[in-house]
Amino acid sequence: MKPNDRRDFIKKAAVAGASGMIIPALVSCKDGGSGSKSSATDEAMKQTAAASSLIVPANNALKITGTFLDEISHDIPHQNWGEKEWDRDFANMAAIGIDTVILIRSGYRKFMTYPSEYLVKKHGCYMPSVDLVDMYCRLAEKYNMKFFFGLYDSGKYWDTGDLSWEVEDNKYVIDEVWSRYGTRYKSFQGWYISGEISRKTKGAIGAFHAMGKQCKDVSGGLPTFISPWIDGKKAVMAAGGELSKVNAVSVQQHEKEWNEIFDGIHDVVDACAFQDGHIDYDELDAFFSVNKKLADRYGMKCWTNAESFDRDMPIKFFPIKFDKLRLKLEAAKRAGYDKAITFEFSHFMSPQSAYLQAGHLYDRYKEYFEIQ
Repeated sequence: MKPNDRRDFIKKAAVAGASGMIIPALVSCKDGGSGSKSSATDEAMKQTAAASSLIVPANNALKITGTFLDEISHDIPHQNWGEKEWDRDFANMAAIGIDTVILIRSGYRKFMTYPSEYLVKKHGCYMPSVDLVDMYCRLAEKYNMKFFFGLYDSGKYWDTGDLSWEVEDNKYVIDEVWSRYGTRYKSFQGWYISGEISRKTKGAIGAFHAMGKQCKDVSGGLPTFISPWIDGKKAVMAAGGELSKVNAVSVQQHEKEWNEIFDGIHDVVDACAFQDGHIDYDELDAFFSVNKKLADRYGMKCWTNAESFDRDMPIKFFPIKFDKLRLKLEAAKRAGYDKAITFEFSHFMSPQSAYLQAGHLYDRYKEYFEIQ
């Protein structure tokens, strides 16, 4: 091919290529934006395909409507979010129907979430860079959510096995927090008594009762709740390599011990949200039915703490496989539970979590519950 012929060929090819790009664009814009309709149709087809791919009944479980806020972390890596990230996360929570946020604990040993004069003086606690309790109360109001305040954990219970150690510090924390935030924010709607137990623990009944009574007295009767764990086969130390243990509690023993605990605290503790991750999936119905029966007996609300992290993995802790979460929430619905909360949205279900899998869990959850 001669140079002049080659240049003419390239020009013609370029013109033809440009025409090929322009014509589809003109067609897509015909009749005032049929391209937008096409995109909307494509999106609808994708959503339909996703929904039709389920081989189990959709929306057949108890929805998660509450989450802990794990700001004072114990064994979960910190995400170092500021208010911009937290604001975005509250929006993500609201999009799937979460209406309640619970501060997991207001402090743990020397770290704390708000500038407590008492804790600085008593324990030499470290001053936080921002007032997280104030931020959470404001964001809860912005997104029309209820905020539950989690009490202080000195660590002495974990060191001694005696929960009564936590009463004295919280006498001051409860009063301090109510005067600072409870009287200012309408979002401040309840209390979480943060001591975690599983069995008939030393000092538990007295401690839960003392702290629950003070919370209700100071706030005019706002609701309180606890979130114990079931001493099942997966109740192993997070730092250990084991995934299960032999000496798990039986359903009968669990019922006997928690009947005694509920009997001693039901007048000042309004709800109990048992953690659901320490028992196997084929044990859910047996334990859940006992929990609901006991709660009904003592006039308490029966919640589930649907753990959104996976206890079956050798590495602690990653977002849970969706089907495992689904099985637990379906069991909660069968048992007639009143509410499902999770530990916890921001790490294990949020689209902006440090864990990539969390955003995928969020998407699978929305598909299952048919949330647009």
